[in-house]
Amino acid sequence: MKKLLIAGVTVSVAGLAALAAHGGVNSGQVVVPLAPPLPAPTSNAANVALAARADDPLPPPEVGAAPVALLYDLGSGRTLYAHNADTPFLPASVTKTMTAFVAFEMLAKGELREDQTFTVSREAWREWHSKGSRMFLSEGSKPTVHDLLMGIMNVSANDGAVVLAEGAGGSVAGWVEKMNATARSLGMTHSHFGTPNGWMDKGNTYVSANDMVKLASAMLTRHPDYYRRFVGRPGMTWNGITQPNHDPTLGVVPGADGIKTGYTGEAHYNFLGSAQRNGRRLLMVLAGVPTPRERTAAAKALLEWGFSAWEDKPLVAAGTKLASAQVQGGTVGSVDLIAPRDMFATMPAGASAPASLRVIYNGPLVAPIAKGTPVAELEVRLGGAAPVRLPLTAAQEVEKGGVMDRVKFGFARLIS
Repeated sequence: MKKLLIAGVTVSVAGLAALAAHGGVNSGQVVVPLAPPLPAPTSNAANVALAARADDPLPPPEVGAAPVALLYDLGSGRTLYAHNADTPFLPASVTKTMTAFVAFEMLAKGELREDQTFTVSREAWREWHSKGSRMFLSEGSKPTVHDLLMGIMNVSANDGAVVLAEGAGGSVAGWVEKMNATARSLGMTHSHFGTPNGWMDKGNTYVSANDMVKLASAMLTRHPDYYRRFVGRPGMTWNGITQPNHDPTLGVVPGADGIKTGYTGEAHYNFLGSAQRNGRRLLMVLAGVPTPRERTAAAKALLEWGFSAWEDKPLVAAGTKLASAQVQGGTVGSVDLIAPRDMFATMPAGASAPASLRVIYNGPLVAPIAKGTPVAELEVRLGGAAPVRLPLTAAQEVEKGGVMDRVKFGFARLIS
Protein backbone atom coordinates (compact mmCIF):
# COMPACT_ATOMS: atom_id res chain seq x y z
CA MET A 1 0.00 0.00 0.00
CA LYS A 2 1.40 3.38 -0.94
CA LYS A 3 2.30 5.66 1.98
CA LEU A 4 2.90 9.37 2.32
CA LEU A 5 5.06 11.18 4.88
CA ILE A 6 3.67 14.54 6.02
CA ALA A 7 5.04 16.50 8.97
CA GLY A 8 6.79 13.43 10.31
CA VAL A 9 3.64 11.30 10.39
CA THR A 10 3.34 8.23 8.17
CA VAL A 11 -0.13 7.37 6.91
CA SER A 12 -1.52 5.24 4.13
CA VAL A 13 -3.34 6.78 1.17
CA ALA A 14 -6.54 5.20 2.51
CA GLY A 15 -5.89 6.84 5.87
CA LEU A 16 -5.24 10.15 4.16
CA ALA A 17 -8.58 9.92 2.41
CA ALA A 18 -10.27 9.25 5.74
CA LEU A 19 -8.58 12.28 7.26
CA ALA A 20 -9.63 14.42 4.34
CA ALA A 21 -13.22 13.25 4.64
CA HIS A 22 -13.60 13.41 8.40
CA GLY A 23 -10.87 15.57 9.83
CA GLY A 24 -9.46 12.67 11.83
CA VAL A 25 -11.50 13.30 15.02
CA ASN A 26 -13.83 10.93 16.81
CA SER A 27 -17.10 12.58 17.76
CA GLY A 28 -18.48 12.68 21.28
CA GLN A 29 -19.16 14.91 24.24
CA VAL A 30 -16.32 17.24 25.16
CA VAL A 31 -16.10 18.63 28.71
CA VAL A 32 -13.82 21.55 29.56
CA PRO A 33 -13.58 22.32 33.31
CA LEU A 34 -13.08 26.00 34.03
CA ALA A 35 -10.61 26.76 36.80
CA PRO A 36 -10.74 30.03 38.71
CA PRO A 37 -10.24 32.88 38.29
CA LEU A 38 -13.02 33.08 35.72
CA PRO A 39 -13.32 36.37 33.81
CA ALA A 40 -16.40 38.11 35.19
CA PRO A 41 -17.82 41.60 35.45
CA THR A 42 -17.09 41.63 39.19
CA SER A 43 -14.60 39.91 41.47
CA ASN A 44 -16.84 36.84 41.81
CA ALA A 45 -15.23 33.73 40.36
CA ALA A 46 -15.90 30.02 40.09
CA ASN A 47 -15.44 27.80 43.15
CA VAL A 48 -15.85 30.63 45.66
CA ALA A 49 -18.68 31.55 47.98
CA LEU A 50 -20.94 34.04 46.26
CA ALA A 51 -22.56 35.64 49.31
CA ALA A 52 -22.83 35.40 53.05
CA ARG A 53 -25.45 32.84 54.09
CA ALA A 54 -27.04 29.62 52.89
CA ASP A 55 -30.74 30.16 53.59
CA ASP A 56 -33.72 28.87 51.66
CA PRO A 57 -35.68 31.50 49.72
CA LEU A 58 -38.84 33.00 51.11
CA PRO A 59 -41.77 30.65 50.40
CA PRO A 60 -43.46 31.32 47.05
CA PRO A 61 -46.84 33.04 46.88
CA GLU A 62 -50.04 31.11 46.60
CA VAL A 63 -50.78 30.52 42.91
CA GLY A 64 -53.16 27.61 43.38
CA ALA A 65 -55.59 29.13 40.89
CA ALA A 66 -53.06 28.35 38.13
CA PRO A 67 -52.96 24.67 37.11
CA VAL A 68 -49.66 25.43 35.34
CA ALA A 69 -47.10 27.93 36.65
CA LEU A 70 -43.41 28.54 36.02
CA LEU A 71 -40.93 31.27 36.96
CA TYR A 72 -37.50 31.27 35.31
CA ASP A 73 -34.42 33.49 35.58
CA LEU A 74 -33.08 34.11 32.07
CA GLY A 75 -29.62 35.25 33.13
CA SER A 76 -28.85 32.12 35.15
CA GLY A 77 -31.08 29.54 33.48
CA ARG A 78 -32.47 28.62 36.89
CA THR A 79 -36.11 27.68 37.41
CA LEU A 80 -37.30 29.43 40.55
CA TYR A 81 -40.79 27.96 40.70
CA ALA A 82 -42.47 25.18 38.72
CA HIS A 83 -45.84 23.50 38.85
CA ASN A 84 -46.77 21.09 36.03
CA ALA A 85 -44.08 22.68 33.88
CA ASP A 86 -44.03 19.84 31.32
CA THR A 87 -47.79 19.30 31.25
CA PRO A 88 -49.23 20.21 27.83
CA PHE A 89 -51.91 22.90 27.84
CA LEU A 90 -53.97 24.79 25.27
CA PRO A 91 -52.12 28.07 24.70
CA ALA A 92 -54.87 30.08 22.96
CA SER A 93 -53.34 33.37 21.74
CA VAL A 94 -50.01 32.71 23.48
CA THR A 95 -49.49 30.73 20.25
CA LYS A 96 -48.87 34.05 18.51
CA THR A 97 -45.49 34.26 20.28
CA MET A 98 -44.26 31.54 17.93
CA THR A 99 -45.73 33.32 14.91
CA ALA A 100 -43.86 36.49 15.93
CA PHE A 101 -40.64 34.57 16.58
CA VAL A 102 -40.70 32.91 13.15
CA ALA A 103 -41.20 36.35 11.62
CA PHE A 104 -38.29 37.75 13.66
CA GLU A 105 -36.08 34.93 12.38
CA MET A 106 -37.07 35.70 8.80
CA LEU A 107 -36.49 39.43 9.27
CA ALA A 108 -33.03 38.74 10.67
CA LYS A 109 -32.17 36.58 7.65
CA GLY A 110 -33.49 39.11 5.14
CA GLU A 111 -36.34 36.82 4.13
CA LEU A 112 -38.87 39.47 5.24
CA ARG A 113 -38.82 43.25 5.43
CA GLU A 114 -40.74 45.38 7.90
CA ASP A 115 -42.05 47.60 5.07
CA GLN A 116 -43.14 44.60 2.99
CA THR A 117 -46.89 44.50 2.41
CA PHE A 118 -49.32 41.58 2.16
CA THR A 119 -52.80 41.80 0.70
CA VAL A 120 -55.67 40.73 2.95
CA SER A 121 -57.29 37.89 1.02
CA ARG A 122 -61.04 37.45 0.73
CA GLU A 123 -60.75 34.10 2.56
CA ALA A 124 -58.80 35.58 5.48
CA TRP A 125 -61.23 38.49 5.78
CA ARG A 126 -64.33 36.30 5.61
CA GLU A 127 -63.13 33.98 8.36
CA TRP A 128 -61.49 36.45 10.71
CA HIS A 129 -63.07 39.90 10.34
CA SER A 130 -65.42 39.18 13.25
CA LYS A 131 -63.85 36.25 15.08
CA GLY A 132 -62.08 36.85 18.38
CA SER A 133 -59.43 39.52 18.90
CA ARG A 134 -58.54 41.34 15.70
CA MET A 135 -57.05 44.52 14.26
CA PHE A 136 -60.00 45.04 11.89
CA LEU A 137 -58.16 44.46 8.63
CA SER A 138 -60.22 45.22 5.53
CA GLU A 139 -60.46 42.90 2.55
CA GLY A 140 -57.93 43.91 -0.06
CA SER A 141 -56.00 46.22 2.26
CA LYS A 142 -52.21 45.99 2.32
CA PRO A 143 -50.79 46.12 5.86
CA THR A 144 -47.02 46.02 6.29
CA VAL A 145 -45.18 43.31 8.19
CA HIS A 146 -44.52 45.97 10.84
CA ASP A 147 -48.25 46.67 11.16
CA LEU A 148 -49.11 43.00 11.38
CA LEU A 149 -46.53 42.25 14.07
CA MET A 150 -47.70 45.22 16.13
CA GLY A 151 -51.26 43.93 15.88
CA ILE A 152 -50.35 40.32 16.61
CA MET A 153 -48.30 41.02 19.72
CA ASN A 154 -50.18 43.96 21.25
CA VAL A 155 -53.86 43.55 20.43
CA SER A 156 -53.73 39.78 19.76
CA ALA A 157 -54.90 40.12 16.16
CA ASN A 158 -56.20 36.79 14.89
CA ASP A 159 -56.70 38.31 11.44
CA GLY A 160 -53.17 39.75 11.43
CA ALA A 161 -51.64 36.38 12.27
CA VAL A 162 -53.45 34.70 9.39
CA VAL A 163 -52.55 37.42 6.88
CA LEU A 164 -48.89 37.20 7.92
CA ALA A 165 -49.02 33.41 7.64
CA GLU A 166 -50.51 33.52 4.15
CA GLY A 167 -48.11 36.17 2.93
CA ALA A 168 -44.84 35.02 4.51
CA GLY A 169 -45.51 31.29 4.49
CA GLY A 170 -47.34 30.99 1.18
CA SER A 171 -50.31 29.54 3.03
CA VAL A 172 -51.47 28.97 6.58
CA ALA A 173 -50.38 25.33 6.29
CA GLY A 174 -46.95 26.37 5.06
CA TRP A 175 -46.57 28.81 7.95
CA VAL A 176 -47.60 26.19 10.49
CA GLU A 177 -44.90 23.92 9.11
CA LYS A 178 -42.38 26.68 9.81
CA MET A 179 -43.73 27.03 13.35
CA ASN A 180 -43.33 23.32 14.09
CA ALA A 181 -39.89 23.14 12.47
CA THR A 182 -38.80 26.07 14.63
CA ALA A 183 -40.24 24.40 17.74
CA ARG A 184 -38.19 21.28 17.01
CA SER A 185 -35.04 23.33 16.50
CA LEU A 186 -35.54 24.97 19.90
CA GLY A 187 -36.05 21.63 21.66
CA MET A 188 -39.73 22.23 22.39
CA THR A 189 -40.52 18.57 22.93
CA HIS A 190 -44.00 18.98 24.45
CA SER A 191 -45.48 21.36 21.88
CA HIS A 192 -47.26 21.29 18.55
CA PHE A 193 -48.87 24.05 16.50
CA GLY A 194 -51.91 23.71 14.26
CA THR A 195 -52.75 27.39 13.75
CA PRO A 196 -50.83 30.67 13.55
CA ASN A 197 -53.12 32.39 16.07
CA GLY A 198 -54.12 29.75 18.65
CA TRP A 199 -57.80 29.60 17.74
CA MET A 200 -59.46 26.42 18.97
CA ASP A 201 -58.51 23.42 16.81
CA LYS A 202 -59.66 20.38 18.83
CA GLY A 203 -56.42 20.18 20.80
CA ASN A 204 -54.08 20.06 17.81
CA THR A 205 -52.25 23.08 19.21
CA TYR A 206 -50.65 22.56 22.61
CA VAL A 207 -47.53 23.66 24.48
CA SER A 208 -45.85 23.28 27.86
CA ALA A 209 -44.55 25.92 30.24
CA ASN A 210 -40.95 24.75 29.87
CA ASP A 211 -41.29 24.92 26.09
CA MET A 212 -42.68 28.44 26.18
CA VAL A 213 -39.73 29.54 28.29
CA LYS A 214 -37.41 28.08 25.64
CA LEU A 215 -39.25 30.09 23.00
CA ALA A 216 -39.22 33.31 25.01
CA SER A 217 -35.53 32.83 25.85
CA ALA A 218 -34.69 32.45 22.16
CA MET A 219 -36.72 35.53 21.27
CA LEU A 220 -34.99 37.69 23.87
CA THR A 221 -31.50 36.32 23.20
CA ARG A 222 -31.54 36.27 19.40
CA HIS A 223 -33.78 39.24 18.67
CA PRO A 224 -33.68 41.78 21.51
CA ASP A 225 -34.20 44.70 19.10
CA TYR A 226 -37.32 43.17 17.55
CA TYR A 227 -38.57 42.28 21.02
CA ARG A 228 -38.29 45.89 22.18
CA ARG A 229 -39.90 47.14 18.96
CA PHE A 230 -42.92 44.87 18.81
CA VAL A 231 -43.60 43.51 22.31
CA GLY A 232 -45.11 45.26 25.31
CA ARG A 233 -46.66 48.28 23.58
CA PRO A 234 -49.61 49.80 25.49
CA GLY A 235 -51.92 49.16 22.56
CA MET A 236 -52.51 49.98 18.91
CA THR A 237 -54.64 52.14 16.65
CA TRP A 238 -55.52 50.68 13.28
CA ASN A 239 -58.28 51.52 10.81
CA GLY A 240 -59.41 54.29 13.18
CA ILE A 241 -59.91 51.85 16.06
CA THR A 242 -57.78 52.10 19.23
CA GLN A 243 -57.37 48.98 21.35
CA PRO A 244 -55.39 48.42 24.57
CA ASN A 245 -52.92 45.67 25.31
CA HIS A 246 -54.50 43.30 27.86
CA ASP A 247 -51.16 42.24 29.37
CA PRO A 248 -51.95 42.06 33.13
CA THR A 249 -48.49 43.28 34.22
CA LEU A 250 -47.83 46.32 32.00
CA GLY A 251 -47.93 49.42 34.20
CA VAL A 252 -48.62 47.20 37.22
CA VAL A 253 -45.34 45.34 37.84
CA PRO A 254 -42.23 47.55 37.57
CA GLY A 255 -40.07 46.43 34.66
CA ALA A 256 -42.79 44.32 33.02
CA ASP A 257 -42.66 44.45 29.21
CA GLY A 258 -44.66 41.54 27.79
CA ILE A 259 -45.01 39.00 26.33
CA LYS A 260 -48.43 37.55 25.38
CA THR A 261 -51.80 36.78 26.90
CA GLY A 262 -54.26 34.15 25.73
CA TYR A 263 -57.87 33.18 26.36
CA THR A 264 -60.49 30.84 25.01
CA GLY A 265 -63.34 29.10 26.78
CA GLU A 266 -61.40 25.84 26.54
CA ALA A 267 -57.98 27.17 27.52
CA HIS A 268 -59.11 29.71 30.16
CA TYR A 269 -56.67 32.55 30.93
CA ASN A 270 -52.99 32.10 30.02
CA PHE A 271 -49.98 34.38 30.17
CA LEU A 272 -46.36 34.29 28.99
CA GLY A 273 -44.79 37.21 30.83
CA SER A 274 -41.47 38.91 31.32
CA ALA A 275 -40.04 41.66 33.49
CA GLN A 276 -36.59 43.19 33.84
CA ARG A 277 -35.07 45.08 36.76
CA ASN A 278 -31.48 46.23 37.10
CA GLY A 279 -30.42 44.00 34.21
CA ARG A 280 -32.10 40.91 35.66
CA ARG A 281 -34.88 39.34 33.57
CA LEU A 282 -37.53 36.89 34.75
CA LEU A 283 -39.84 34.85 32.52
CA MET A 284 -43.17 33.50 33.72
CA VAL A 285 -45.87 31.16 32.43
CA LEU A 286 -49.38 30.85 33.83
CA ALA A 287 -51.98 28.61 32.19
CA GLY A 288 -55.55 27.52 32.76
CA VAL A 289 -56.35 30.26 35.29
CA PRO A 290 -60.13 30.50 35.76
CA THR A 291 -60.51 34.30 35.79
CA PRO A 292 -58.54 37.33 34.56
CA ARG A 293 -58.43 38.75 38.09
CA GLU A 294 -56.78 35.58 39.40
CA ARG A 295 -54.32 35.63 36.50
CA THR A 296 -53.34 39.23 37.28
CA ALA A 297 -52.91 38.51 40.99
CA ALA A 298 -50.82 35.39 40.36
CA ALA A 299 -48.62 37.12 37.79
CA LYS A 300 -47.91 40.09 40.05
CA ALA A 301 -47.26 37.95 43.13
CA LEU A 302 -44.97 35.49 41.35
CA LEU A 303 -42.85 38.15 39.67
CA GLU A 304 -42.49 40.22 42.85
CA TRP A 305 -41.45 37.09 44.76
CA GLY A 306 -38.91 36.27 42.10
CA PHE A 307 -37.27 39.67 42.37
CA SER A 308 -37.37 39.92 46.18
CA ALA A 309 -36.65 36.34 47.32
CA TRP A 310 -33.85 35.66 44.84
CA GLU A 311 -30.81 37.56 43.65
CA ASP A 312 -28.30 37.21 40.84
CA LYS A 313 -24.53 37.08 41.29
CA PRO A 314 -22.49 37.93 38.18
CA LEU A 315 -20.51 35.05 36.69
CA VAL A 316 -19.60 35.88 33.09
CA ALA A 317 -19.82 39.12 31.13
CA ALA A 318 -21.31 39.11 27.65
CA GLY A 319 -18.66 38.41 25.03
CA THR A 320 -16.30 36.60 27.41
CA LYS A 321 -14.36 33.75 25.79
CA LEU A 322 -14.72 30.65 27.94
CA ALA A 323 -13.09 27.95 25.81
CA SER A 324 -12.37 26.84 22.25
CA ALA A 325 -14.06 23.96 20.47
CA GLN A 326 -12.49 21.73 17.83
CA VAL A 327 -13.98 22.10 14.36
CA GLN A 328 -14.18 19.38 11.74
CA GLY A 329 -14.16 20.13 8.02
CA GLY A 330 -13.54 23.87 8.32
CA THR A 331 -11.02 26.44 7.17
CA VAL A 332 -9.81 26.63 10.78
CA GLY A 333 -9.38 23.88 13.34
CA SER A 334 -11.17 25.52 16.25
CA VAL A 335 -13.63 28.24 17.17
CA ASP A 336 -13.89 30.36 20.31
CA LEU A 337 -16.90 29.85 22.57
CA ILE A 338 -18.31 33.01 24.12
CA ALA A 339 -21.15 34.08 26.38
CA PRO A 340 -23.85 35.69 24.21
CA ARG A 341 -25.15 37.70 27.19
CA ASP A 342 -24.27 38.46 30.78
CA MET A 343 -24.61 35.27 32.82
CA PHE A 344 -25.38 34.95 36.49
CA ALA A 345 -25.82 32.54 39.37
CA THR A 346 -29.27 32.88 40.95
CA MET A 347 -29.49 32.19 44.67
CA PRO A 348 -31.86 32.89 47.54
CA ALA A 349 -31.39 36.47 48.68
CA GLY A 350 -28.36 36.63 50.95
CA ALA A 351 -27.40 32.99 50.42
CA SER A 352 -24.03 31.46 49.56
CA ALA A 353 -22.80 28.32 47.82
CA PRO A 354 -19.63 27.24 46.02
CA ALA A 355 -19.96 27.58 42.25
CA SER A 356 -18.16 25.39 39.73
CA LEU A 357 -18.36 25.78 35.96
CA ARG A 358 -17.54 23.71 32.92
CA VAL A 359 -18.09 23.96 29.18
CA ILE A 360 -19.80 21.07 27.40
CA TYR A 361 -20.26 20.49 23.67
CA ASN A 362 -20.68 17.63 21.25
CA GLY A 363 -17.45 17.67 19.34
CA PRO A 364 -15.94 18.15 17.04
CA LEU A 365 -18.25 20.83 15.69
CA VAL A 366 -18.89 20.46 11.97
CA ALA A 367 -18.31 23.35 9.55
CA PRO A 368 -19.84 25.54 8.28
CA ILE A 369 -20.66 27.41 11.50
CA ALA A 370 -22.34 30.81 11.52
CA LYS A 371 -21.11 33.42 13.96
CA GLY A 372 -23.45 33.62 16.94
CA THR A 373 -24.77 30.07 16.55
CA PRO A 374 -25.34 28.26 19.88
CA VAL A 375 -22.82 25.40 19.75
CA ALA A 376 -21.97 24.64 23.39
CA GLU A 377 -23.23 25.05 26.94
CA LEU A 378 -21.90 26.48 30.17
CA GLU A 379 -22.85 24.17 33.04
CA VAL A 380 -23.17 25.92 36.40
CA ARG A 381 -23.27 23.98 39.67
CA LEU A 382 -24.13 25.77 42.90
CA GLY A 383 -23.40 23.65 45.96
CA GLY A 384 -25.63 20.58 45.90
CA ALA A 385 -28.30 22.10 43.67
CA ALA A 386 -29.08 20.57 40.28
CA PRO A 387 -26.85 22.04 37.56
CA VAL A 388 -28.19 24.45 34.99
CA ARG A 389 -26.88 24.95 31.46
CA LEU A 390 -26.60 28.20 29.53
CA PRO A 391 -25.93 28.50 25.79
CA LEU A 392 -22.52 29.49 24.45
CA THR A 393 -22.13 30.73 20.89
CA ALA A 394 -19.48 30.67 18.19
CA ALA A 395 -17.39 33.83 18.28
CA GLN A 396 -16.43 33.63 14.61
CA GLU A 397 -17.82 32.34 11.35
CA VAL A 398 -16.18 29.12 10.18
CA GLU A 399 -16.48 28.32 6.51
CA LYS A 400 -16.42 24.83 5.12
CA GLY A 401 -12.86 23.87 4.19
CA GLY A 402 -11.42 22.05 1.23
CA VAL A 403 -9.58 18.75 1.10
CA MET A 404 -6.23 20.23 2.13
CA ASP A 405 -7.80 22.03 5.10
CA ARG A 406 -9.21 18.73 6.34
CA VAL A 407 -5.86 16.98 5.84
CA LYS A 408 -3.97 19.76 7.64
CA PHE A 409 -6.19 19.86 10.71
CA GLY A 410 -6.57 16.09 10.80
CA PHE A 411 -2.79 15.65 11.02
CA ALA A 412 -2.51 18.49 13.56
CA ARG A 413 -4.81 16.55 15.86
CA LEU A 414 -2.95 13.29 15.30
CA ILE A 415 0.35 14.75 16.46
CA SER A 416 -1.01 17.06 19.18
